[in-house]
Amino acid sequence: MADETKPETPAAAPAAAHAAKPAAPPKPAAPIPDLSGKTTTAASAGGAAAAKPAAAAASTREADDTSPLFTRRAWMGLAWGAFSAASAAALAATGRFMFPNVLNEPPQQFKAGFPNEYGTGVDERWKEKFAIWLVRTPDDIVAHAGGFYAIITVCTHLGCTPNYLSAENKFKCPCHGSGFRTTGINFEGPAPRPRERARIVFADDGQILVDKSRKFQYELGQWADPEAFLKSI
Repeated sequence: MADETKPETPAAAPAAAHAAKPAAPPKPAAPIPDLSGKTTTAASAGGAAAAKPAAAAASTREADDTSPLFTRRAWMGLAWGAFSAASAAALAATGRFMFPNVLNEPPQQFKAGFPNEYGTGVDERWKEKFAIWLVRTPDDIVAHAGGFYAIITVCTHLGCTPNYLSAENKFKCPCHGSGFRTTGINFEGPAPRPRERARIVFADDGQILVDKSRKFQYELGQWADPEAFLKSI
């Protein structure tokens, strides 16, 4: 009897071999790169750029500077500016002191009124305004006559202004104690010489004219000058 079993067809064999082929192993995953500290996206780049000004501003402060308004450098600049301004003001004041305003000085020449307006003795009406004492005497120590003389209100020691003490009939300097008689002669204290007299004459209208631009000193014999003493008419 003939064997009816049919041999396996060649087409079926490759199919079976293909079905039995094992699957290929999976490819290993690529290693993950270390991206710490690196910018990988546009968003990250923008954030880093925005953080740079803040970091730069923070770096201008000292580590222990916690002032909410100014940095330490700003405070130091403000302090130096104030010091410089104060120094400049002090220097300007010193310069102004060294060059006084001569326009504030009283006039050197003035009319003091008529002779009949004065009594005998020291008259103080011109002391504050013109720095002059006008004295009327019945007998001057140099001219040996009655009349007027004008004493300048400056102490010959250090330039202070003495006071007239009517009870003691003398001039007394409050600065260092120099004393002067009503004639202007010094007799106590450190004043080295008598007070100076100013020129005194009659004006055209008959008033007494005092001129401080010309001064007369006793120790130089200048009180004998006709314009150092005004004789009564």
